[in-house]
Amino acid sequence: MPAEKFINRFMPGLASLRHYQKDWLQSDVFAGLSVAAVQVPTAIAYAQLAGLPPEVGLYSCILPMLLYALVGGSRQLQVGPDAATCTLVGAVLMPLAVAGPEQTVALCAVLTLMVGVCSILAGMLRFGFVANFLSRPILVGFLNGIGISIIAGQLAKILGYAAPHSRFFEGLWQTAVRLDEIHWPTLAAGLFALAVTVGVKRLRPRWPAPLLAIVAGAAAAFVLHLDRHGVALTGHIEASLPLPRLPLVDAGSLARLFEGAVSITVVSFCSGMLTARSFANKSGGALNPNHEFMAFGVADIGSALCQGFPISGADSRTAVNDLAGGRSHLVGVVAALAIVCVLLFLTVPLSWVPAPALGAVLVVAGFGLIDLKALRLVRRASRFEFWLSIATTIGVLTIGVLPGIIFAIGLTLLRTLQLLYRPADAVLGWKRGVDGQVDVRTHPDARTVPGVVVYRFDSPLLFFNADYFKERVLKLVDAEKAPAAVLFVAEMVGQTDVTGLEVLRELCAGLRARGVTLALARPHKGFRAALEQSGVINEIGRQNLFTSVRTGMQHFRQLRKQMAAKALAEARETKAENQ
Repeated sequence: MPAEKFINRFMPGLASLRHYQKDWLQSDVFAGLSVAAVQVPTAIAYAQLAGLPPEVGLYSCILPMLLYALVGGSRQLQVGPDAATCTLVGAVLMPLAVAGPEQTVALCAVLTLMVGVCSILAGMLRFGFVANFLSRPILVGFLNGIGISIIAGQLAKILGYAAPHSRFFEGLWQTAVRLDEIHWPTLAAGLFALAVTVGVKRLRPRWPAPLLAIVAGAAAAFVLHLDRHGVALTGHIEASLPLPRLPLVDAGSLARLFEGAVSITVVSFCSGMLTARSFANKSGGALNPNHEFMAFGVADIGSALCQGFPISGADSRTAVNDLAGGRSHLVGVVAALAIVCVLLFLTVPLSWVPAPALGAVLVVAGFGLIDLKALRLVRRASRFEFWLSIATTIGVLTIGVLPGIIFAIGLTLLRTLQLLYRPADAVLGWKRGVDGQVDVRTHPDARTVPGVVVYRFDSPLLFFNADYFKERVLKLVDAEKAPAAVLFVAEMVGQTDVTGLEVLRELCAGLRARGVTLALARPHKGFRAALEQSGVINEIGRQNLFTSVRTGMQHFRQLRKQMAAKALAEARETKAENQ
């Protein structure tokens, strides 16, 4: 493959940078610095959320941002630490890391490497449809649960006492019974950072509120010597760049890490693609989800080599890029270089950041994940999906984040099976002034042809809904006074299996025994091919296959006239014989 073709296909970011325009530079540099200003404090905070040293959060930004700028398809999307992903990372690592921070970092790097490999394989196998796997209501419920759990998890840090890791409700109970242990200087530092973050977001939305909050907190800690008053600080941050290396851990942890890697791969990709698509839609662009899966995987492998944790599409930093007027993939390059400078020259000021200030940043991030507006829209559209969303949130809060995502995926599968098991169907009729057929349930005044049931089944005919299909057809036939034919409109039945074909064979024989003809109208190409290969088409009769409903109805009307004429002739003959 020629180099240019390879770059255009697999490195769209680099391909776009080859055609860079000079007048974009000022906007891209400003946007890149703005993204870095938000990325630095959130990366440090999310590292602590995952139970990792603060510098690991910065390591997880540099190489992933550079790599995505080269191989990613979205010029707007900024990758980096994500609240949902980091919460999952913490849930995976917490029961495994018992030998100290070094083992935790090594385990995290292996986990990140697994996520990267899983993502690349998923993209190569064209599993990009996974971006639509978690339905929007279930994703809303999952993120709402993550947001609430993050807020609850930071209460102890802001109130100033150590709290063991626990479930959501147990943690709330511990907070309630230990209110007399509040460390007031710590609470003041947390509330101060929270006020700065919220105030800047409201009064100056374009300013980097998290950065200003931790800068203000660090300045207050330095001037007032908050560490002497018992306020925990971030502490030492390694002022060096990580050297790429392959992480090593014992074989016993690999199976547990792989289970977590699969869940993290699904969540990080779904969340990242949701962000990427929302901003791509604003600019009229389009993304290839399979390529984005691989791009996320390449970025994750880069993070693993630098001892970082898995990344995703960062909605807050992508929004900053869009608001600052970023024009190209260079924004990610500028942001990564800015973070390198912070890591090399500004770690001493960062070490003065109060821990409750980082907790306040995470609380604001947690509130940002909670989307009550979307939940209300889901409730208006579908009560069933609303309760699915609520159930997902409750699952995250009660059984934990990692089991919660498995629970959410399970709910998605159950919802899909429920829709396929009892899919939409319709008895069709005709209404004056309307071209084509209409559903008689929504149009009670529609005309039908006595004795002929025109039935449409809006789903593939498979093993779990074939009996339901047969039950529905027989029920409709029983409701007819003098049933003569069933015209099965099969345009929506794109696929079938052995069970579906056998049920169709049984239905055909059962209807024939009642003197009812089964016919097909507009059969889907794939469905007809299955009928041909199985021989079921011969039992239905090729004369009973029609290219349109109108053709089928004309056939049955003509047949009715012939039968009526034949019956009339027989009656006349009988009458003549009797005379």
